[in-house]
Amino acid sequence: MRIVSHTCSNTEIVCALGRADWLVGVDDHSDFPPEIVSTLPRIGPDLDIDVERVQALKPDLVITSLTVPGHERCLERLQSAGLPLLLTQPQGLTDVIEDIRRIGLALDAATAARHLIEAFEQRLDLPPPAHAPVPILIEWWPKPVIVPGRRSWTNEMLERVGGVNPFADVDRESLEISTEQACSAQPEAIVMSWCGVAEDKYRPHIVTRREGWSELPAVRNGRVLPISEAWLGRPGPRLIEGFDRLAEVVRRCRE
Repeated sequence: MRIVSHTCSNTEIVCALGRADWLVGVDDHSDFPPEIVSTLPRIGPDLDIDVERVQALKPDLVITSLTVPGHERCLERLQSAGLPLLLTQPQGLTDVIEDIRRIGLALDAATAARHLIEAFEQRLDLPPPAHAPVPILIEWWPKPVIVPGRRSWTNEMLERVGGVNPFADVDRESLEISTEQACSAQPEAIVMSWCGVAEDKYRPHIVTRREGWSELPAVRNGRVLPISEAWLGRPGPRLIEGFDRLAEVVRRCRE
């Protein structure tokens, strides 16, 4: 089977299922596993894929997504081209698990999918800490400041490690927040998880120097911390390690 993957998370799921050799193309941002994706044809950035390139690869299946605003334009163009599609649009961890199951069935890799799902379920079975939830602000983008809302798997991740998203009551996948909203949230830590930016390019001073942010507990106590979006923003196998990274942030807040 010839597979084209649109979005990092779908590429990582395909590879984790043992079907990397079925990939014939990926979007420009897919970067893991590097030894596999570095040799594959590219179909363009995830918000502006080149549908003609996709067609030229003669895929039996295109795995696409609606995880980021703007993906809907790519979906419309893929549908107009009549390409065979499998769509993912996870909002919670159960959706991520179901997407792994669906992709596993589509790629004749149901057993591998079951093993991945079991690893997720083992992590979810661990009880959350007994202490009061620690408010943690996860920042998807620094300017404007974009954070996850209610329809994000990161809420469940935070809950499982003893944290809480101050904006989990906003019925959105993500939202732009103001300085006033950040001050009202009083986060104990700010996690930089800027989408599409390498972790070594994250700059805490971009957060700490914002007007009005200096008195936030996170800024005042030096807890503006990086966690690559690879561990938090990609709804796939590496979220399991993201739990551990968030747990370390919560632990630092309680020292």
